[in-house]
Amino acid sequence: MKRMSKNRSSSGEGPSQRQLRVGELIRRTLSDVLSRGEIHDPDLNRMSITVGEVRLTPDLRVATAYVMPLMGTVTVEEAITALARNKYDLRIRVSRELTLKYAPDLRFRADDTFDRLDETRRLFSDETVQRDIAAKPEADDGDNA
Repeated sequence: MKRMSKNRSSSGEGPSQRQLRVGELIRRTLSDVLSRGEIHDPDLNRMSITVGEVRLTPDLRVATAYVMPLMGTVTVEEAITALARNKYDLRIRVSRELTLKYAPDLRFRADDTFDRLDETRRLFSDETVQRDIAAKPEADDGDNA
Protein backbone atom coordinates (compact mmCIF):
# COMPACT_ATOMS: atom_id res chain seq x y z
CA MET A 1 0.00 0.00 0.00
CA LYS A 2 1.38 3.36 -1.07
CA ARG A 3 1.31 6.22 1.45
CA MET A 4 0.47 9.70 0.27
CA SER A 5 2.99 12.36 1.13
CA LYS A 6 1.79 15.37 3.07
CA ASN A 7 4.21 17.53 1.14
CA ARG A 8 1.82 19.35 -1.18
CA SER A 9 4.53 21.13 -3.12
CA SER A 10 5.65 17.89 -4.76
CA SER A 11 2.13 16.98 -5.91
CA GLY A 12 1.88 19.89 -8.34
CA GLU A 13 -1.21 21.25 -6.59
CA GLY A 14 -1.67 24.88 -5.67
CA PRO A 15 -1.54 26.33 -2.19
CA SER A 16 -3.64 24.73 0.55
CA GLN A 17 -6.70 26.44 2.01
CA ARG A 18 -4.69 27.17 5.15
CA GLN A 19 -1.91 28.83 3.14
CA LEU A 20 -4.47 30.97 1.32
CA ARG A 21 -6.33 31.90 4.51
CA VAL A 22 -3.19 32.79 6.49
CA GLY A 23 -1.75 34.65 3.48
CA GLU A 24 -4.87 36.82 3.27
CA LEU A 25 -4.75 37.52 7.01
CA ILE A 26 -1.10 38.57 6.74
CA ARG A 27 -1.89 40.72 3.68
CA ARG A 28 -4.65 42.55 5.56
CA THR A 29 -2.48 43.01 8.65
CA LEU A 30 0.44 44.41 6.64
CA SER A 31 -1.91 46.71 4.72
CA ASP A 32 -3.45 48.02 7.94
CA VAL A 33 -0.09 48.54 9.65
CA LEU A 34 1.30 50.40 6.62
CA SER A 35 -1.79 52.55 6.09
CA ARG A 36 -1.87 53.59 9.75
CA GLY A 37 1.87 54.39 9.79
CA GLU A 38 2.53 52.20 12.83
CA ILE A 39 6.18 51.55 12.00
CA HIS A 40 8.61 54.15 13.34
CA ASP A 41 10.34 54.88 10.05
CA PRO A 42 9.54 58.29 8.53
CA ASP A 43 10.67 57.16 5.06
CA LEU A 44 8.34 54.15 5.11
CA ASN A 45 5.45 56.19 6.53
CA ARG A 46 5.75 58.70 3.67
CA MET A 47 5.21 55.90 1.16
CA SER A 48 1.81 54.68 0.09
CA ILE A 49 2.29 50.95 -0.50
CA THR A 50 -0.29 48.40 -1.53
CA VAL A 51 0.09 44.73 -0.61
CA GLY A 52 -1.45 42.79 -3.47
CA GLU A 53 -0.88 39.24 -2.28
CA VAL A 54 0.98 37.21 0.32
CA ARG A 55 2.10 33.68 -0.50
CA LEU A 56 3.25 31.26 2.16
CA THR A 57 5.44 28.20 2.07
CA PRO A 58 3.61 24.95 2.96
CA ASP A 59 5.04 25.03 6.51
CA LEU A 60 3.84 28.68 6.93
CA ARG A 61 7.34 29.79 7.99
CA VAL A 62 8.07 32.11 5.06
CA ALA A 63 5.60 34.71 3.78
CA THR A 64 6.36 36.52 0.54
CA ALA A 65 4.44 39.79 0.22
CA TYR A 66 3.96 41.20 -3.28
CA VAL A 67 3.94 44.98 -2.96
CA MET A 68 3.65 48.06 -5.14
CA PRO A 69 4.02 51.75 -4.26
CA LEU A 70 1.03 53.85 -5.25
CA MET A 71 0.94 57.10 -7.20
CA GLY A 72 4.53 56.83 -8.45
CA THR A 73 5.96 58.63 -5.42
CA VAL A 74 8.82 56.15 -5.01
CA THR A 75 10.26 53.29 -7.01
CA VAL A 76 9.44 49.68 -6.27
CA GLU A 77 13.05 49.13 -5.22
CA GLU A 78 12.86 51.98 -2.68
CA ALA A 79 9.64 50.57 -1.24
CA ILE A 80 11.05 47.04 -0.97
CA THR A 81 14.24 48.38 0.65
CA ALA A 82 12.21 50.32 3.25
CA LEU A 83 10.01 47.30 3.97
CA ALA A 84 13.02 44.99 4.28
CA ARG A 85 14.70 47.48 6.62
CA ASN A 86 11.61 47.30 8.88
CA LYS A 87 10.99 43.57 8.46
CA TYR A 88 11.51 42.80 12.14
CA ASP A 89 8.90 45.35 13.33
CA LEU A 90 6.44 44.24 10.65
CA ARG A 91 6.93 40.61 11.67
CA ILE A 92 6.17 41.49 15.31
CA ARG A 93 2.97 43.28 14.25
CA VAL A 94 1.88 40.28 12.18
CA SER A 95 2.62 37.83 15.00
CA ARG A 96 0.54 39.92 17.45
CA GLU A 97 -2.47 39.81 15.13
CA LEU A 98 -2.31 36.11 14.22
CA THR A 99 -2.25 33.03 16.39
CA LEU A 100 0.37 30.96 14.64
CA LYS A 101 2.93 28.63 16.13
CA TYR A 102 5.70 30.60 14.40
CA ALA A 103 5.76 34.16 13.14
CA PRO A 104 6.62 33.78 9.44
CA ASP A 105 9.75 35.34 8.02
CA LEU A 106 8.63 38.20 5.78
CA ARG A 107 10.03 38.73 2.31
CA PHE A 108 9.03 41.46 -0.09
CA ARG A 109 8.84 41.28 -3.89
CA ALA A 110 7.51 43.57 -6.60
CA ASP A 111 3.89 42.93 -7.53
CA ASP A 112 3.88 42.60 -11.31
CA THR A 113 0.13 41.96 -11.61
CA PHE A 114 -0.52 45.36 -13.19
CA ASP A 115 2.32 44.88 -15.67
CA ARG A 116 0.88 41.52 -16.70
CA LEU A 117 -2.59 43.08 -17.09
CA ASP A 118 -1.15 45.83 -19.29
CA GLU A 119 0.63 43.25 -21.42
CA THR A 120 -2.57 41.19 -21.74
CA ARG A 121 -4.53 44.29 -22.78
CA ARG A 122 -1.83 45.16 -25.31
CA LEU A 123 -1.98 41.65 -26.77
CA PHE A 124 -5.78 41.68 -27.02
CA SER A 125 -5.72 45.06 -28.79
CA ASP A 126 -3.24 43.77 -31.37
CA GLU A 127 -4.75 43.73 -34.87
CA THR A 128 -3.75 40.11 -35.57
CA VAL A 129 -5.22 38.85 -32.29
CA GLN A 130 -8.45 40.79 -32.91
CA ARG A 131 -8.74 39.18 -36.35
CA ASP A 132 -8.20 35.71 -34.83
CA ILE A 133 -10.80 36.33 -32.13
CA ALA A 134 -13.35 37.53 -34.68
CA ALA A 135 -12.79 34.50 -36.95
CA LYS A 136 -15.39 31.76 -36.49
CA PRO A 137 -13.98 28.30 -35.80
CA GLU A 138 -14.67 25.90 -38.68
CA ALA A 139 -14.39 22.69 -36.62
CA ASP A 140 -17.68 23.36 -34.75
CA ASP A 141 -19.97 22.57 -37.71
CA GLY A 142 -20.62 18.93 -36.74
CA ASP A 143 -21.10 19.51 -33.03
CA ASN A 144 -24.49 21.25 -33.20
CA ALA A 145 -26.45 18.47 -34.91
